[in-house]
Parts: sequence; C-alpha cells; structure tokens
Amino acid sequence: MARRIDVTGAGGVRLAAWEFGDPPKTDPAQTDLPRTDPPGLVPGQPGSPDRAAPHADQERAPGVLLLHGLMGRASHWASTARWLSERHRAVALDQRGHGQSDKPPQAAFTREAYVEDAEAALEQLGLAPAVLIGHAMGALTAWQLAAKRPELVRGLVICDMRASALGAASQREWADWFRAWPVPFATLADVRKWFGEDDPWVERPNPARGEFYAEVMHESADGWRPVFEPEQMLKSRETWVYDAHWDELTQVRCPALVVRGLDGELGRAEAQEMVRVLPRGEYAEVADAGHLVHYDQPEAWRAAIEPFLDSVLTTP
Repeated sequence: MARRIDVTGAGGVRLAAWEFGDPPKTDPAQTDLPRTDPPGLVPGQPGSPDRAAPHADQERAPGVLLLHGLMGRASHWASTARWLSERHRAVALDQRGHGQSDKPPQAAFTREAYVEDAEAALEQLGLAPAVLIGHAMGALTAWQLAAKRPELVRGLVICDMRASALGAASQREWADWFRAWPVPFATLADVRKWFGEDDPWVERPNPARGEFYAEVMHESADGWRPVFEPEQMLKSRETWVYDAHWDELTQVRCPALVVRGLDGELGRAEAQEMVRVLPRGEYAEVADAGHLVHYDQPEAWRAAIEPFLDSVLTTP
C-alpha cells in the first residue's frame, strides 16, 4: 500500500508524495499507488485533504526522501521504500512534470525549482533532517539541496549521476531519441518490447528497462503515451547538461554514498573522483546493473546502500 500526500512546491505547483508501508486502516487518505495515472486526490475536493497527516509512529522514525530521475516517478522506488519503511519513514516524491504531480505548461523547470520542491517536501512532510536518495537527475537535486540547506539533510545517496558537463551534443541526442519513440503504443506489451529490445539505445535485451518505461505510460484515446510531456523533460534537462556540478559536491557536508551500476552512465573514474571531492564521500558499485541500478538489481542495490543508511540513520 502507499498513501498519497500533497505537497505545495515552488511557484504553487502541486506535487504528489507517496508514503510506502502500511498506514493506519482508518486513515481517510489511504489509497493505492496507481500505475496508469487515474485521477488522484485533489486538494479542495470532498474527501481529499490538502495534505494527509503522517501517522505518529512514522513521524518519529528517521526520514528518507526518494527522488526519481528524469522521466521517472515515485512508484519506481516502491521496492526500496518498502524495505526502508520497516524502520524509517520513507517518502517518494513525484517531481514536477512527472507522475501525478502537476505539469503546468508555464511552470519553471529549472534546477532551482526542482531543489525548492524537494526542500518544500522535507519541510511540509516533517522529514528533516532526512537522508536523500536520488537517482540520476534526482541525485543532482539531492546534492544541490544538501549543499544549500545542510541542516535539512543528514545523509545522501547519489545513484548513477555524473558531475561533469554533458554538453550540447547530448541534448541533441535526447531530442532525437524522443522523436524516435513510436507513440502511441498500441499495448503495454509494445511499450515493454520497444524500450526493452527495439530501442536503438538498448545494447542487449533488458526486460527491467521495458518494465521501467511501462510504468510511466498511461492509456489515452489512441493508445499508450507517457504521463509526462517530452518537451518539459528536455526543458528540465537543459538546465544541467551544459554545466559541471563539482563545486556543489564540495559543499555537501553530510556523509554521502556514490553508487554506480557497472554498466551505467557514471564511469568508475568519475565516480571515484566524486567521492574524493565530497568531504565525507564513500563509494559502492552494483554488478550486472545499468543506469537503472535500483530497478535492474533491487537486492544488490539494497546490499550496497543498507550499511551506509544504517550508519547514518542510527547516528544521533
């Protein structure tokens, strides 16, 4: 089960946060986490509170905020959040433009907006000081927030995100890739096959990748389409690809774990340099995993990060 809690982000954008575990059976805000984006709780409508109050026991537990990557959604963290929720208060955020959070055409999709959204989530949900676990773009948001507001962050897990500038060629490749998607997909099976096998970016069949993208599709009148707007994704991405982010790493004062998939986008040399630059950096890698480390190898991912989380979350 997962319980939705609405958060007000930067510029008033409504964000959907998801608390995993078993909330009280009498909680009126209890709801299943949807896969295909049906209507959710809407502030102001009958039976839909603006923000569900956390359960008292969960409020006292150490907080963890999970931040997905570009095109991801909170549900991609479900397996991680469920084992975390056994001892911690684990909340995953649908970031602006993603999942069930708002996607206003005129909203800001800047680095500042994403960081302010995560900051608002920590404060409004009462999670701080929390451990931030971020994948790709979510990891960048996490370390930028840790640098900006160190009092809100007690630990940081950076999963497969580069600190180096990627450049204009990378942004053009992404724009071309979005145009290559054969949307609308007739069925979810077609989604899984294309992203798991037929996508030119796939070097070898990867069923986990197919499942990952199936989870960000919803059924429309003419077939299956992404729950996000590709233009908003490109807008979000262009605010970080042209710049390096090493300076912000040097400002992270809390313990930080850099995790990479052996076949991911973050190379070993760059990952180890990130660990060196971080004042309290540590390193881990997951074998047989690509960029979607936590999705490719959930058990190995847990084994890689759990000792770090235990040390951070049990330290007064």
